[in-house]
Amino acid sequence: MAIEMAIATQPPYTIPVLTISHLHHKRLKFWRSQNLLGGSNFSCVSFNHNTICQANKSPWEPAPITYAPDPQEETLLKETSNIFETMSSSNEPTQESTTITKHLINTSNQYLRWPLWLLGPALLLATGVVPTLYLPVSSIFLGPNIASLLSLTGLDCIFNLGASLFLLMADSTARPSQKTKPPFSYQFWNMVANLIGFIVPLAMFFGSQKGIIQPQFPFISYLVLLGPYFLLLSVQTLTEMLTWHWESPVWLVTPVVYESYRLLQLMRGLKLGVELNAPGWMVHTVRGLVCGWVLVLGVQLMRVAWYAGFTSRAYRQESVASAIGE
Repeated sequence: MAIEMAIATQPPYTIPVLTISHLHHKRLKFWRSQNLLGGSNFSCVSFNHNTICQANKSPWEPAPITYAPDPQEETLLKETSNIFETMSSSNEPTQESTTITKHLINTSNQYLRWPLWLLGPALLLATGVVPTLYLPVSSIFLGPNIASLLSLTGLDCIFNLGASLFLLMADSTARPSQKTKPPFSYQFWNMVANLIGFIVPLAMFFGSQKGIIQPQFPFISYLVLLGPYFLLLSVQTLTEMLTWHWESPVWLVTPVVYESYRLLQLMRGLKLGVELNAPGWMVHTVRGLVCGWVLVLGVQLMRVAWYAGFTSRAYRQESVASAIGE
């Protein structure tokens, strides 16, 4: 019998170090190997040219676990320090597709907004100008009483409803991506003009009641003549403050809409002054209000023209800057 000894070593991550002993019999050709560390035996018996091998494994020895990484799993998530960043970045669309999507949405919205360019002014015309021009004064004026005051106030409320809808449509068609806030000087002078519109007729009326201005004018007749004027001026002031607070692009158009109708309202007041037998100072007060609001309306229109030129220059400078940047 010849005894041969052999030692085989493997890396530490596969199997432990093995010491194999070969027992070779001339006839039986018997080999036996023993794992000195793991406690497992491996025996081979060879008869002539046939070999039978048997492995004896300890019941407490776990089976070797192998793991082969799948290349598809490696490409599923990119290697980053944060798994949530990886998942979110993989779901984000490209910048080009996002730009195309926004452009398509804006184009479809513009198609939907085209009817508003005609519907808004038509609504303003139907609620503001048509009743004042074509409705006879005798149908809404029944004398110096509460009924006439309510009918005139209702007529102005119809215009206020149309003006509110018109401003909402204008806001939906002209709202930019960035909100626009009016300058402080614009807000200040608008409030000054509105306060003067309140103070002047009220001062004339209180002067009449104190006997400074003669003859006196009855209170109910004064309400019928200028009550709707004060109500609509209050609504205009409130609407302007809301557009400033919301930073709506219609802040420049709001006073133009209300002041244009106010001219028709005061012209109607001149006709009512004849029906009410208003004294001369009252008629001159209404005429002074007409002239004053025409002046304010002209300033507002000049502001619109100035703002249009300012926006055009700013857009041109932005285009030049973007072209230089590219």
